[in-house]
Amino acid sequence: MVLSFLDWSIIGVYILFSLGVGVYFSKRASASTEEYFLSGRTLPWWVVGTSMVATTFAADTPLAITEFVRGPGIWQNWFWWNQLLAGLLGVFLFSRLWRRAEVLTDNELLELRYSGKPAAFLRMFKAGYFAILYNFIVMGWVINAMASVAAVMLNIDHWTAVWVSVFISLIYAMLSGFWGVVVTDLVQFSIAMFGSIALAVIAVSHFGGMDVVIERLTSLVGVKAELLQQADALKLQIASASDSLITGLPEKLAALEKTISTTPNITENTMSFIPPVPDAGFFTRAFWESPFSKFIVFLTMMWWSTHNTDGGGYIIQRMSSAKNEKHALMATLWFNLMNYAARVWPWVVVALVSLLMFPDLSGHELGEKAGYPLVMQTLLTSGMRGILVVSFLAAFMSTIDTHLNWGTSYMLNDIYIRFMRPEKSFSDKKTAQKHYIFVTRILTVVMMICAAFVATKMQSIGKAWEFVYAMGAGIGLVLILRWFWWRVNAWTEIAALSTSVVLTIIMETVSYFQTVAAGETYHLFNRAPQLLGMSLQIHHKLLIIVPISITVWLIVTYLTKPEDNERLKEFYARVHPGGWWGPVAKDLAVSASPVSRGFIGNWIAGVALVWGATFAIGNLLFGRIGMGLTLSAVAAFGYFWIYKYTISKLHD
Repeated sequence: MVLSFLDWSIIGVYILFSLGVGVYFSKRASASTEEYFLSGRTLPWWVVGTSMVATTFAADTPLAITEFVRGPGIWQNWFWWNQLLAGLLGVFLFSRLWRRAEVLTDNELLELRYSGKPAAFLRMFKAGYFAILYNFIVMGWVINAMASVAAVMLNIDHWTAVWVSVFISLIYAMLSGFWGVVVTDLVQFSIAMFGSIALAVIAVSHFGGMDVVIERLTSLVGVKAELLQQADALKLQIASASDSLITGLPEKLAALEKTISTTPNITENTMSFIPPVPDAGFFTRAFWESPFSKFIVFLTMMWWSTHNTDGGGYIIQRMSSAKNEKHALMATLWFNLMNYAARVWPWVVVALVSLLMFPDLSGHELGEKAGYPLVMQTLLTSGMRGILVVSFLAAFMSTIDTHLNWGTSYMLNDIYIRFMRPEKSFSDKKTAQKHYIFVTRILTVVMMICAAFVATKMQSIGKAWEFVYAMGAGIGLVLILRWFWWRVNAWTEIAALSTSVVLTIIMETVSYFQTVAAGETYHLFNRAPQLLGMSLQIHHKLLIIVPISITVWLIVTYLTKPEDNERLKEFYARVHPGGWWGPVAKDLAVSASPVSRGFIGNWIAGVALVWGATFAIGNLLFGRIGMGLTLSAVAAFGYFWIYKYTISKLHD
């Protein structure tokens, strides 16, 4: 794709803006670590919530959605749609609890909730685990995705454009800290959403409208599978035919294979929001290899079992930066609504159009995810190309700078300050803060370089997503219960997380040896391990990891002592969570309302609001007007309930 002077001018203006933000906020960010990592806890809900949305929208996201749609189908988005159920825990429980806790990082909470050496070890372990292992994988796939987009859109070396983007992100993230992150997030999200919606409109218009796209896709359901069967039959016929009867068959096969290469692989699942229920019984292997079994596991197990059940690190960081509890709750609600309902459908539409434009991408270097940038490359004109490049650059930078800021907050606050250079080792507070900001900027550079190295080892973005989820499987229930059940201790959390990590690494190691044994080249997360002839997909892994992890941490909990009673009283007095704190809270005066009060009604209303809006938009796009309007009414009722019974009762 050749960029015009206008395109390059748009890109240049955006880059100058980003660098200008970094310079403008550099002095304010350097005032203290709380300013650098939390903007002084002064942000309003609309800034915080939009920043949450922007940072979860990276260059990898539309590519991963394209992989989902072109592969299993639209329903595969339940891989992340299911997380709404945990996201609403964040809205109605954890947004307020984290704001009450007033910690700089979520790991700091560990030494408020637990005591002694186990708490200190857990804080250091989790800081290192998320800042290094988890963070490098996430930044690696984001960088890899940007490299994929740049290679297709700009027709340049796979990494040149990415290193330029990384360099720009690094500069303003280092200078401005969290202030620069949230301010640029507002602009980046606006640009990215405009770009994705504009591309969807252009792509659909290319075929004459959404109804035409749906009609053409529907007419092709199962066609490629039928053609492949015909080709297999023809090959058998050629192999068994005598020389006198083979005349014309090779030519017929060649013509058939050409037709196959121009026919998209569209199944009954491609445009389905929910996969069909298989005929096989629940206890059969066929059922557990079906798409429906994966959907069931996503909906019933995945959302409460993983590491971000209580919000997730950079979402927690934003909850903590809100000016008060009300703004933290409203920000998190706004994030969930925009994250699930507004963002996904433009990407889904472009992915569907890519099936018609580029039916077979099996031979492409980037695989199925190339569909999205190829549509951009083919359909965009001068000016729009520049805007779409900027939209990807903005999405990339919003995620990278967030992970740099969040990751360094762990390395600084939970490792360096806590275990290496505490503030009391300096002559005064001002000298300490100046030193900490300097160390933070060094850590930022190191983290960026390491993440780029990890990116070179990745191929599939979707598989990397799955690996990260598997690593945190089994700890989610502990993250919930540590707020609401006094008996949870530091060893509980250590056992849960370490079990999940060890089991996930074992599975990836098995995949490595199986790949090498097959004479193939190993790439991170590119191949599922095989067990008893069955390929272990993400839902199979969860069915193994989660029960084992829960069993281990329950045993460990009851074999170890509860936390010190004074520590538990201090924690409860600070956050007033509600729940099962009878032995601890019976003699304590409560100065704030327990967040668990009225939770069930709010949670159901939140599901109605967000999933109602999500599938209202989807049904309206697919021409199902009646269902779309019904779900819109459901969403409206959900918002009315939340506003009447929660938002209106919270004080500014």
